[in-house]
Amino acid sequence: MKAYMTFTKEVQHALENNLPIVALETTIISHGMPYPQNIEMAKQVEQIIRDNGAIPATIGIMNGKIKIGLDERELEEFATNQEVEKVSRRDFPYILATGKIGATTVAATMIAAGLAGIKVFATGGIGGVHREGEVTWDVSADLTELARTNVAVVCAGAKSILDIGRTLEYLETQGVPVVGYQCSDFPSFYSRESGYQVDFRLDSPEAVAAVMDTKWKLGLNGGLVIANPVPEADALPHEEIEAVIGQALKEAKEKGITGKHVTPFLLDRVKQLTAGKSLQTNISLVKHNAEVAAKIAVELQAKK
Repeated sequence: MKAYMTFTKEVQHALENNLPIVALETTIISHGMPYPQNIEMAKQVEQIIRDNGAIPATIGIMNGKIKIGLDERELEEFATNQEVEKVSRRDFPYILATGKIGATTVAATMIAAGLAGIKVFATGGIGGVHREGEVTWDVSADLTELARTNVAVVCAGAKSILDIGRTLEYLETQGVPVVGYQCSDFPSFYSRESGYQVDFRLDSPEAVAAVMDTKWKLGLNGGLVIANPVPEADALPHEEIEAVIGQALKEAKEKGITGKHVTPFLLDRVKQLTAGKSLQTNISLVKHNAEVAAKIAVELQAKK
């Protein structure tokens, strides 16, 4: 796969000089937010990472190459092009062979980051077991990727639209540590709580970096979930968002929406039903995750 990778000068310099780097995905730009909020968020998140001592590496696929780092024109392409495909592990061969443009999910970004030697990745929320997953068998490839790829994912927990209890059970089975960053309750994306507990609470970037470093030095392959709650000022009440999600799920079922189309539909419908408040929350949590991820990356690099 490395033969298919290219790097921006900024990321290449960081890799050659052992500087801390934070990976970022492109699905959140292409499929998670509308324009122009998506491009504004992407640029702001990259700057937040720089301001906290690390180098951002936004990852996407263009012209038969996995691009580790994107320039401003390329970011704009992911934000505006309606033909961008959603890429997970299974999609790499097709997207690369056909030269299509592909936005990387959590799983795909982990794969590319791991190949590039980047150990810290900031996103919004991970995928997981969907509600009624016992019927549909709809389980995100993010979970199996977390079990095999040595990248820590800083996120605001799992997306609220998922079955969080089953998602956490799946992660436990796969041996993936779920760390609460300054929290004991596992956050549920839009909300700071879910009713479920994290495996371990850690309150500083140094402590998180130490656990990551120890895990991999022990030869225990796989990633970690670093659950970082959305800032209180932008969090939505758990009961309120649950009611909204229930309605959105009902509509998705009635429309026969399945597979990779479910999440974009639900996120868009939740935004409509909350009169745009969920989008503000989404932007806030991504920025917060980028800040925390950069601080962790700095501490992890200091251990090398």
